[in-house]
Amino acid sequence: MLPGLSLVIGGAASGKSDFAEGLVHGTGRAKVYLATAQAHDDEMRAKLARHRKARGPGWQTIEESLDVGRTLATISGDTCVLLDCATMWLSNHLLEGTDMAEAEAGLMAGLALSAAPVVIVTNEVGASVVPENAMARHFREAQGRLNQKLAAKAGLVVNVIAGLPQVLKGDLP
Repeated sequence: MLPGLSLVIGGAASGKSDFAEGLVHGTGRAKVYLATAQAHDDEMRAKLARHRKARGPGWQTIEESLDVGRTLATISGDTCVLLDCATMWLSNHLLEGTDMAEAEAGLMAGLALSAAPVVIVTNEVGASVVPENAMARHFREAQGRLNQKLAAKAGLVVNVIAGLPQVLKGDLP
């Protein structure tokens, strides 16, 4: 059985989303995909369509790029939620110029109020070189802080590298 919050972390194209989908599927509950990506161009629209098709039927998709905390608080307890991903959510807020303390508080409140187990996918961005520009460095620091907060709250934390899961905290169901 999944804990109330699980965090699946890894680098880009590491297999973390596929692993997270498997965790949600394994619960036997109705599946909710909480999508945070925004399709600003044709390439992204095509990518999102491929991912939706690959997930297959049986997923309810909710698109929410900013106020995921509010959305999480309203989802039924007989479901399991996959929030994919915290990195896009953070990027959306940084691009909007949002007060990040307020946004993170809203996310954490929504997680606390969620009746459903939640699996969050996020990117590990601290294992590469220091970015050359201030905006990228700000993003890296904000992502690292968010990941630490989510990992502290999660009952299960799994790092995925090359499609292979490595449990950092908790036990796999």
